[in-house]
Amino acid sequence: MNKKEKETKVDNDQNPEAETATVEKNTEKASKKDELTAVQEALEQEKDRYLRLFAEFENYKRRTGKERLELFKTASQEVMVALLPVLDDFDRAIKELEKSEDDGLFTGVSLINSKLNETLRQKGLSSVETKAGDIFDADIHEAITQIPAPSEDLKGKIIDVVERGYALGDKIIRYPKVVIGN
Repeated sequence: MNKKEKETKVDNDQNPEAETATVEKNTEKASKKDELTAVQEALEQEKDRYLRLFAEFENYKRRTGKERLELFKTASQEVMVALLPVLDDFDRAIKELEKSEDDGLFTGVSLINSKLNETLRQKGLSSVETKAGDIFDADIHEAITQIPAPSEDLKGKIIDVVERGYALGDKIIRYPKVVIGN
């Protein structure tokens, strides 16, 4: 024992109140350490909760932003689908007018058709390019019938396109109706 400890022991032996005060100081220090540890743990829990809440909110913002973009992209889908029969009618009218002798009528209908097609193209509508001789793909074509292939190289391929297909952005809104050879 060093001199200071001996003096404290002698003091404590002589003064029981001093001994009680020392024990209280030690107890107080231990309780302060326990309080500090508890506060630090609570702080860590709140930090973790805050980070999780922040991450959840960021995911929510990203998801709703993506949903809004999707909504804007396909908001005009109903109108576009309603206009597809009009485009089909224009295509049939132009085919018939090509046979007629009236070039003025053909030119007028052709101009209106191209203006309508250009306006719809600017709004995101595009034609799904399909022609006779292409390989049939069930993901982008709708087979309405199969007929015997006129030649061996047309087996499993498109023989005729009955109705054109259209896409709005990346989404196909009407699949091309085709006849395939077997």
